[in-house]
Amino acid sequence: MLLIVFALACVPLPAAFAASRIVSLAPNLTELAFAAGAGDRIVGTVEYSDYPKQATTIPRIGDAFRVDYERILALQPDAILAWQPGTPPATVERLRSLRLTVNVIRTQRLADIGAAVRDIGRIAGTQALAAAEADRFERDIASLRQEYGARSPVSVFLQINDRPLYTVNGAQIMSEVIGLCGGVNIFSSLNELAPQVGVEAVIAANPEVIITTGPADAEAFTQWRRWPQIRAVHAQNLYALSPDDLSRSATRLAKGARDMCRTLQTARDRLWHSH
Repeated sequence: MLLIVFALACVPLPAAFAASRIVSLAPNLTELAFAAGAGDRIVGTVEYSDYPKQATTIPRIGDAFRVDYERILALQPDAILAWQPGTPPATVERLRSLRLTVNVIRTQRLADIGAAVRDIGRIAGTQALAAAEADRFERDIASLRQEYGARSPVSVFLQINDRPLYTVNGAQIMSEVIGLCGGVNIFSSLNELAPQVGVEAVIAANPEVIITTGPADAEAFTQWRRWPQIRAVHAQNLYALSPDDLSRSATRLAKGARDMCRTLQTARDRLWHSH
């Protein structure tokens, strides 16, 4: 049913049509719209749409889970950007029932990002700007894959929250970034996108690298330093990376991926010297 709803919702706009009033239903779509040269077309968006700075002044119409349909209608949008997999299918269905044009944008994998920028450029009539930005992103990712993808693998625990302890599975885009850099996510086989895990499970997996995308303070790593037998702790491979550059499926992922790749190379060097 979910696939049917998204397939029906993803109705392309006519080639000659350029949307001038766009509502974005996800922070990463707002960011992608700016990347596509269409930021000035967004008349409404959701909470946490905070990048670039201009996005903070756009009127809010709800959040990722609940939107105000009356406010959306009052904005008179000629295109709505919904996010797969984030926007609830019921929201897409309701908006379509109100005779609004909904474009579902998929950003589950790195390969989706460039396509998403191009799609938004087509919707807004900013194809040239969008194509240039999409090309740049794809070149950056391809360059990182060529430089780091075949390096010796290192096992990684990605900590996205410390209390309670959360990580990501292999289907999450941050896990793909780890793989791009020659890393192996120790919890890639778990079923949930962002599963809660126990300290014991991390100790048992014995990662060579621990990376947090939470606050870059000593508290994030305190519990791990109690377990010097973990290879990451023994080699001092405890790192903090910016969640802004890694957790949002947008073109900033190129910078986040570059930081990840450099961090994992530093980790390899430390592992080599600690043996």
